[in-house]
Amino acid sequence: MQLTPDDHIWWQFGLLKVNSTILFTWAVMVLLTAGSWLISRRLQTGARMSRMQHVLEVVVHVIEQQLNEITSRRPKGLLPFLGTLFLFIAVCNFLAVVPGFEPPTGSLSTTTGLAICVFFAVPIYGIGVIGVKRYVGNYLQPTPFMLPFNIMGEFSRTLALCVRLFGNVMSSTMIGAILLIIAPLIVPILMQLLGLLTGMVQAYIFAILAAVYISAGMEVTVPAQKEVPAVPTGMSSARENAATGS
Repeated sequence: MQLTPDDHIWWQFGLLKVNSTILFTWAVMVLLTAGSWLISRRLQTGARMSRMQHVLEVVVHVIEQQLNEITSRRPKGLLPFLGTLFLFIAVCNFLAVVPGFEPPTGSLSTTTGLAICVFFAVPIYGIGVIGVKRYVGNYLQPTPFMLPFNIMGEFSRTLALCVRLFGNVMSSTMIGAILLIIAPLIVPILMQLLGLLTGMVQAYIFAILAAVYISAGMEVTVPAQKEVPAVPTGMSSARENAATGS
């Protein structure tokens, strides 16, 4: 039993090799590129709109609505970036029901690459919205002594992002393979249907977490100001009289 699609080698010449992760990643990218071109080359409105265009517009509208709920600031390019992440992960997990297809999201190298994209997107969008000075200043809040811990937090959440997606997809694939050996008739079909649901949920969670991290990078952390105690009216008048000598 293969734990990851990296173990399945299709072609190798010396150190160069093409495994299932690379092969199916390019297959999904070609599928998404060709599908988006076919749908968007003849856009229509009203009753002449095709079903695929309607489905794609619903997906874009849902992603846009989720972004509006997470952040009030939406820099240019954020919607295409998060939409591409969601569609890529969702299509990879959805095609797991096709015999012979091994989802690239079951490889730690793929999920690490996706998490690294989010890791670099956080400072890029954050600096683009609030500037370098304010973005770097967030790492010094609430005190400059928190700088190493804030930097460690950036790496730890990137690690959690890639391991969460890899672990869920790999475990779902392994459970389906085990049930296929034990009860090869009905149970694997039910597990495949459950795998479709969990695959879409994992794609949604990854995109939402990426949006939350990027949104947090665009926020400005302002230290809380100390409250000035109120001065009683009588005491204030006495101070004013003492100052004027009356």
